[in-house]
Amino acid sequence: MTLVLSGLAWALSGDPVRAVAVLVVATPCPLILAAPIALISGVSRAARSGVIVKGGGAIERLGEARTVLLDKTGTLTLGAPAVREALVLPGFERDELLRLAASVDQLSAHVLAEALVHDAEGRGLRLAEPLDPVEKPGQGMEGTVDGRRVAVGSEAWLRERGCEVGDGGPRSSDGADAGLARVLIGVDGRLAGVVVMADTLREDALELAGALHAAGVERVAMVTGDRREVAERIAAEAGLDDVYAEQSPEGKLDVVRAVRDDPALAPVVMVGDGVNDAPALALADVGIAMGGPGATISSETADAVITVDRIDRVATAVAIGRRAFGIARQSVVFGIGLSVAAMIVAAFGYIPPIAGALLQEAIDVAVILNALRALTGPRDAEI
Repeated sequence: MTLVLSGLAWALSGDPVRAVAVLVVATPCPLILAAPIALISGVSRAARSGVIVKGGGAIERLGEARTVLLDKTGTLTLGAPAVREALVLPGFERDELLRLAASVDQLSAHVLAEALVHDAEGRGLRLAEPLDPVEKPGQGMEGTVDGRRVAVGSEAWLRERGCEVGDGGPRSSDGADAGLARVLIGVDGRLAGVVVMADTLREDALELAGALHAAGVERVAMVTGDRREVAERIAAEAGLDDVYAEQSPEGKLDVVRAVRDDPALAPVVMVGDGVNDAPALALADVGIAMGGPGATISSETADAVITVDRIDRVATAVAIGRRAFGIARQSVVFGIGLSVAAMIVAAFGYIPPIAGALLQEAIDVAVILNALRALTGPRDAEI
C-alpha cells in the first residue's frame, strides 16, 4: 500500500517530495514492536503474580483459552492425603499388610503412595526393600517383599496384575469411605485389604471455576485417575462443569486431544503437578504445572509454572493473558490505522517529509505506551 500511495502522489502532482513523505510516515512498528511488547509485558505481570510463563506465545494462547482441564490430587486438592481407615480381609493382620504395601510404595512418587509410607513409618513399621518393582504412573505399584508379591493401587491396576479383587473389596459399614480415595492391596494374587485415604480441596479452589468463567473460559473440567465417586465429590465442591474420572496417563492424552479437536472448546489449558500429567501438559495448547516437590518433569514440560502454592493463579494467568492479547491486538489496529491515515494525508501533500518523520515517531511511541498497559490491570489489587 505504501508503494501504491507513493506512486499515486507522484502521478497526481509530479512532486517526488510527496512520495518521500508517504514513505517516511509509513511504519510497521505496531506489528514488530507493539504486539511483542504487550505480550512480554503480560509475561512480566504474570511473573509478579507467581506464574512463570515461558514466552509471549504462551501468553497469547492463554488469552484465547476456552477450556481448562484440571488434575485433582495435588492440583485441586492439597495433595497431602492421610490414611483414614484400613479395611483388612480375614487372614491378614493390619500392621503387616500396611508394612507390605508401604514397602512397595516407597519407590513411588505418587502422593497417595507417599501418604501410605508416612503412615507406616509413623506406626513404627520397618519397611523392606522391594524386589522387581513395576509401576504404572497414576495407577499403582507392584513388587516382591519378603518373598510375597504385593500389588498396591487402583482396582484396574490389581486386575491388570492378575489379582482377584471381586467387587472392589470391603467398605466401611457406616459408608464413611464414600467419595474418598481407596487404595487396594493385593498379596500373592488375591485381595488382602483396602486403605481409605482422604484429601482436602484447596481453599482457593472453591472460587476457581467462577473466576475462570469470569475471565472468559467457557468450560472447566477435572481429569483424574481417581474413581468417579471421589472425583465427582471434589468436582461438586469446586463447582466444575464436567469430570473425566478413572483416566490413565494415556486416557488424559485422549481427553486433551478430543478437546483440542473440537473448535468450540479449543484452545485448551491443562493444569497438573505430577509425572503422570506431563504428557497431557505437553499436548495441551498451554500446559500449566503446579511447582513443588516432585513436579520437576511436569514443570519442564509445561508452558507455565505456578511457583506459589495457590491454584487460583490459573485464573489470574488466563485473565492476564486475555488482557495482554487484547492490548496487543488493539495496539496493532490503532497503530496501523494511524499510519494509513498519515500516509493518505501525506499523499495529498499536507505533510512534508520532516513533519512526517516526527509524526511517525509519535505514532511509534503512542502504540508502545499503549502496549505497556499490559504491565498493570484491574486485578492487580487481588494478586
